[in-house]
Amino acid sequence: MSAFEMMLPPGMEPLVAASLLATSLAASFITIAFGIGGGVLLLAVMASLVPPTALIPVHGAVQFGSNVGRVFFMFRHIAWTHVVPFSIGSLGGVMAGGAIVINLPPAIVQVGVGLFVLWSIFLKPPRWLRQMPLVTGALSSFLTMFFGATGPFVATLTKSLALDRRGHVATHATLMTIQHLLKTIMFGFVGFAFAPWLPLTAAMIGAGAVGTFLGRKVLDRLSDNVFRLALDAILVLLALRLIVQGVFDL
Repeated sequence: MSAFEMMLPPGMEPLVAASLLATSLAASFITIAFGIGGGVLLLAVMASLVPPTALIPVHGAVQFGSNVGRVFFMFRHIAWTHVVPFSIGSLGGVMAGGAIVINLPPAIVQVGVGLFVLWSIFLKPPRWLRQMPLVTGALSSFLTMFFGATGPFVATLTKSLALDRRGHVATHATLMTIQHLLKTIMFGFVGFAFAPWLPLTAAMIGAGAVGTFLGRKVLDRLSDNVFRLALDAILVLLALRLIVQGVFDL
């Protein structure tokens, strides 16, 4: 058995692990270059390769590490106005979600998030989304305990702030870092055993850091108008995917 195989969770094939590493790199590249999309891509691939009981906790831990990388590269562009109230709301949301995480069908959450994202794109984002980051943090963090990738939901908050492309990416990454950190801690409290997954999680975070570095080069070459068009297009595609997947699961 090679050293690489010894680092993997029990029963995981090296080819599967390599696919997860490649996906983590691609997901981080997409997220920093186009503002969003990598988290849902990673979740979709992991759903076919990772046991269901480990899917949301491990995805959250990887996304935490990947977003830390984006915050590091984009720190000076963060808009701090909503970070504290969003964080307070997120703490309440993950605590509530952790208490009932096994009872709410994920398919219902998928459809709800997808419809909300479409509403926020094609209509004016609801005022509370922009003016009540505490509520946005609580609701999105509650949902992430069941669904995992609520980045499109949180992106409706950062999009409503009318930031430039760098400010959007940096602020969104900061909010998602907080949310995924709290979610990962909560899953530890409710009994998920992270230890067997730690080496692979760390490797996926490292691959994500490479993707973030490469994606930053693309972001710097985009204009704000092109960025916003790409962001809206990706949000629509992700929302439609969530709705269709949720309906099929129901």
